[in-house]
Amino acid sequence: MVTVGSELVACGLIVQFWLPNLTGIIWSIIALVAMFLLNAISVKGYGESEFWMSSLKVLTVFVFLIVGILTVTGVTGGDYIGGRNWHTEGAPFKDHVVGILKACIVAAFSFQGTEIIGVTVGESANPRRDVPRAIRSVFWRILFFYISSILIIGLVIRNDNANLANASSVSDVAISPFTMVFQKAGADWAAHIMNAIVLVTILSAGNSGLYACTRVMWVLAKEGKAPRWFRKVTKGGVPFWALVFTALWSTVIFCISLAGNQKVYMFLINLSGLSGMVFWVGIALCHWRFRRAYIAQGYDLADLPYKAAFFPFGPIYACVLLTIIIIGQGYSTIWPKFDALSFVSTYLALPLFLIFWLGWKYTKKTRWVKLMDIDLTTGSLMELERNGEVEIFPPDAPWSWRKYLRWMHRKSG
Repeated sequence: MVTVGSELVACGLIVQFWLPNLTGIIWSIIALVAMFLLNAISVKGYGESEFWMSSLKVLTVFVFLIVGILTVTGVTGGDYIGGRNWHTEGAPFKDHVVGILKACIVAAFSFQGTEIIGVTVGESANPRRDVPRAIRSVFWRILFFYISSILIIGLVIRNDNANLANASSVSDVAISPFTMVFQKAGADWAAHIMNAIVLVTILSAGNSGLYACTRVMWVLAKEGKAPRWFRKVTKGGVPFWALVFTALWSTVIFCISLAGNQKVYMFLINLSGLSGMVFWVGIALCHWRFRRAYIAQGYDLADLPYKAAFFPFGPIYACVLLTIIIIGQGYSTIWPKFDALSFVSTYLALPLFLIFWLGWKYTKKTRWVKLMDIDLTTGSLMELERNGEVEIFPPDAPWSWRKYLRWMHRKSG
């Protein structure tokens, strides 16, 4: 809900680039209505919208990387940059460790969302095939979309660029890092195009957030951890009341932006980013205990549709690294001068999490579950397949270039 609220705030800010005299609230409401309708119609409506918005993002990043490479090498822009900007003062790590920790909260806000794969498994026709395929592609998508883009921006733009330092108003969308790369390439018209693409990206992120939160509320209701009326599902397979509840609370969070768009937007980013890191600590711990319980109870790892690599190092590394970032990312709010408002904004998600978690354990008297007592079957894919609730598909044959050529031949014939 916080993520959806923050995306609504961002939507209003982005549209104000074109229409600065109209309040951003109008465009935020229009965006919320559009996202609600896409999710309310059917699961297919959400999927179709995400497909086209994601396709536009993929095309944009692809073009951006090509233009960036041409700019770095001097083919466009008339200036060979190479690695020159990584040798300026403070580069390539601005403010060293403190700068890295401060950037991690924004990075966490941008990276979170891959866990939606686990949410969508219940609506996949062939989860044994589709989910592992989606998870394996996450690494390459992160490498291509995030790491490559950041690398290009870091090479093209100096860390002491005045435009970056002064980016504090709505009009500064025109000098965002992506736009600045296009301008370096001689494409001054890039501001409007990049602004439109950023708007589509925001709508896509809010759309996904609304979908994921709705499904989480529905699952909580089925487990008795949320009101029973959240279980209501439409003929199109949409948990309607869970969707309404999510949209309403997203609206409430968005309305806080009336106190000041940019300050509240950064507050929501901090809250959402830190919450995402806390959740990922929980995901890593759950994965670590699941694998240990799976072996302890005599199951064979070969029966799992997907096995995460680097176990047990992976989840342990994730927990340690995320804990360091969670604790250290608010260092600048304490030293050299304590900033109470920034400190609360940075760490508010931690006490909220502890209140809900410890409150649940106290009221429900729950205890730590031993490995041998962990329920690994109820609601699992294997149980659903045994009960005939999920269709069992034959395994796909390995994809090869010969199979691809045969498929192309059939299409052409």
